[in-house]
Amino acid sequence: MDDQSPETLAPVIDQLMDAGALDAYFTPIQMKKNRPATQFSVLVQPADRDRLAELVLRLTTTIGVRYQTLNRTVMNRDFETVQTQFGAIRVKVATFKDIAKRTPEFEDCLAAAKHYHVALQDVYQAVYRKLD
Repeated sequence: MDDQSPETLAPVIDQLMDAGALDAYFTPIQMKKNRPATQFSVLVQPADRDRLAELVLRLTTTIGVRYQTLNRTVMNRDFETVQTQFGAIRVKVATFKDIAKRTPEFEDCLAAAKHYHVALQDVYQAVYRKLD
């Protein structure tokens, strides 16, 4: 899109996420006649495609939506909680076959950092020490 103000475009991501999009993001691009523009990408489940495409058409200045079907492999996700000196912090546990990844939940870490007046990185490190 080369004709929509960024301030009116930015809230569209929240509206699409609230409507069920898996992800949405902007990419700066160059269009015909050397116009700077914004490419708007929205990842959706196939069953949600038409409904969310209609929302994009309604909320933006675009006059068309292109579709591309992609396959993906997704790790199973679960949560565990670890106790740290900054309180209980949730940890996302992602698994696939023999692969396991543990990642502290950002929102929990941020809340703890604000509450205890410490750097966000200090909370992350406290969580990782508990995971070792």
